[in-house]
Amino acid sequence: MRRQRSATTLHEKIVGELERKIVSGEWPVGHRIPNEVDFASQYGVSRATVNKVLTQLARAGLIERIRRGGSFVTQPHTQSAVLEIGDIRREVESLNVPYGFAVLTRERRKASRTDTMLLDIDVGTPILNVTCVHTAAGKPFCLEQRVINLSAVPEAVSADFEHTSPSQWLLSHIPWTSAQHSIHAAPASATDAKLLKIDEGMACLIVERRTWGTPGSVTHVRLTYPGDSHTLVATFTPSS
Repeated sequence: MRRQRSATTLHEKIVGELERKIVSGEWPVGHRIPNEVDFASQYGVSRATVNKVLTQLARAGLIERIRRGGSFVTQPHTQSAVLEIGDIRREVESLNVPYGFAVLTRERRKASRTDTMLLDIDVGTPILNVTCVHTAAGKPFCLEQRVINLSAVPEAVSADFEHTSPSQWLLSHIPWTSAQHSIHAAPASATDAKLLKIDEGMACLIVERRTWGTPGSVTHVRLTYPGDSHTLVATFTPSS
C-alpha cells in the first residue's frame, strides 16, 4: 500500500514539474520533450510511469505526441460555446494557466453613426468605449473591443474595470435577455497584431456579439483570437 502511494505521489510530482516548465514558458511552444528512456533515468521510474505522465499532459492539451517522432509542447487550445455568453477568464483557466487582463483604452463619448449600427441607438447617445487584452500565462489570448450603451447601463461609467474585466462586470451586474453572435475569420490588422503579439496578416477568429437587456441594447463587443488557438463549439438538439 505504501509503495503504491509513493508511486502515485511521484507521478503527480513529475506532472506538476513539467506543467510548471510549460506554463512558465521555460519550455516554449515547439520545445521537444526528452524521450521516455531519458525521463525514466532522470526520475528513477519505469517507462510505464513516464508514459502515463506524458499521456496526462497530452490529454490536458499541453503537449502533442507524434508516433515515432517524439513529444512537443503545443499551443494551448481552448473552446467556447457559440450559443452562450462565455467568460474569457473561465476559458483561460480551463487550460490550467494563469489568467490576466489589462485595460488599454477607456473613453466616454457620444455615439457616431457607426456606433448606431452596432448598438441600435441614436447618434449622440452616451457610450463607453473600452479596449482590453486578456492573457493566458502572461501571453495575449484575446483582444476585447467593447462599446457599452450608457443610456441603458449608466453605472458602467463608474465601474472598476481595473480589477474586473468589462465582460465579467456586465455578466455579473446586467441581466441580459437576448444576444446575437456573428463569427468570421479575418487577417490580423497591424494594430491588432501588435496588441496580440502575432504577425500582421495572421488568420484570426473574430466573434462579434450584440446583447440586449430589459432597458434595450446593452453592449456590442468584438473579440479577436489568434486563429490557431481557439475553437467555437455549438451544442443543439433536433427541432420538434
